Amino acid sequence: METVPQSVSINMQPYGRNGAGYPATAFGPTVTSFVRPEPVPDPQDFVLWSFFNSMFCNPFCLGFIALVFSIKARDRKIAQDPGAAGSYGRTAKHLNIAALCLGTVGTIICIVLLVMYYNTLRMAGHR
Repeated sequence: METVPQSVSINMQPYGRNGAGYPATAFGPTVTSFVRPEPVPDPQDFVLWSFFNSMFCNPFCLGFIALVFSIKARDRKIAQDPGAAGSYGRTAKHLNIAALCLGTVGTIICIVLLVMYYNTLRMAGHR
């Protein structure tokens, strides 16, 4: 979203009396400067990360819930409501982190259990 710089004029004449004791006039040199407002970054919605977690890493349906919040954040961003979009985006981010951590830990535990089970079967077969 592009914003137009705003013009600011500042009168450099002092108020009250000038150096000769006469009332100061409002006419004189004027300084004009342009103030550029800081661009407000768009809040993130994490839709791709949520989609990945809902497809591949979805313990306790956390990835799907994160996807719902990501879509809500994108809708609020399109509706020009950055406050609500940021809130939904942060919630989606936290749910994605939880889903990814739980999914990674669960996958590692499953691999360790399968390796232990395979080693137990192989030892039982050699007796």
